[in-house]
Amino acid sequence: MTRVIYYTATTLDGFLADEHDSLDWLFAVEQQRDGFPAFLEGVGAIVQGSTTYEWVLRHEDLVDHPEKWPGFYGARPTWVFTSRVLPEVAGADVRFAEGAVVDHWHRIRESAGPGDVWVVGGGDLAGQFADAGLLDEIRLSVAPVTLGSGRPLLPRRFDSDRLHLASVGQNGQFAELTYLVPRA
Repeated sequence: MTRVIYYTATTLDGFLADEHDSLDWLFAVEQQRDGFPAFLEGVGAIVQGSTTYEWVLRHEDLVDHPEKWPGFYGARPTWVFTSRVLPEVAGADVRFAEGAVVDHWHRIRESAGPGDVWVVGGGDLAGQFADAGLLDEIRLSVAPVTLGSGRPLLPRRFDSDRLHLASVGQNGQFAELTYLVPRA
């Protein structure tokens, strides 16, 4: 069964990016990426919001260097939810979607094949999956950084009965938390 996993890094005070949509804070924290390749092997499709997509394009200069795309996402289909026209990465399987995630869920699930769906970001998009009853798991890498403001991790209310702690670990300076989100 295809699972929807929101896997992201967050600051100690619950922000994904600063007020300028920058993730520079993330790359200043020591970590190993040992478990990430195994996670990515199980992913059949990727979903991200337009702000995340635009940041990756800018940060990695992917429009001018599309050959870098497979190093990040492989050949997996990447769904970008947006209400604007965004640049495409030559040769990448990027699929733009507009509107509610539930309206696109069948095609997203189908594109994932036997793999999971990785919601990269942002927090509001992950919240939309949760609102639709489609979010199965939240994996957080919590950094010892505070920003004070910025893009929130998950701008939704989740009471403790909706989140079940499944595992706790450490990756360098990051605390790694996995919560299961039971579907209704």
